[in-house]
Amino acid sequence: MVRRSWTRDPFQPWREEVERFFSTHFPAAGEMVRGPGDPAINLWEDQGELYAEAELPGVKQDDLEVLVVGGELTIKGQRPAPANGAQAFHRRERNGGPFQRTVRLPVDVDASKVEATLRDGVLTIKLPTAEAAKPRKIPVQAGN
Repeated sequence: MVRRSWTRDPFQPWREEVERFFSTHFPAAGEMVRGPGDPAINLWEDQGELYAEAELPGVKQDDLEVLVVGGELTIKGQRPAPANGAQAFHRRERNGGPFQRTVRLPVDVDASKVEATLRDGVLTIKLPTAEAAKPRKIPVQAGN
């Protein structure tokens, strides 16, 4: 039996650098790098707006921070640490402590209109597409 206490992932800075490299040079590949305890994120588009969703059981609203900067969405937070008593774990897959997850957004969004809601352990983020990123019809004029 192996006992581990994951208070801080020693490889987290390395993972962040790898994710930054891949998201810069290979945008779709960078999304695949996640550390233990980092939340999985669903990202979809519906009627001109992006939506992101992350499962964060046990995380309180005051322990969350949502940022939209430079075409990236970042979710930071603090999970409650599991009780550390005299128990011997047979399996321990739920991590406590800080987490951070950043994903590149496929379109520009209007950061001033972003809304985030935490309900029943699920964080839902509504990211309205920026006007400049929306398609617009260009009238064609007759030439002389």
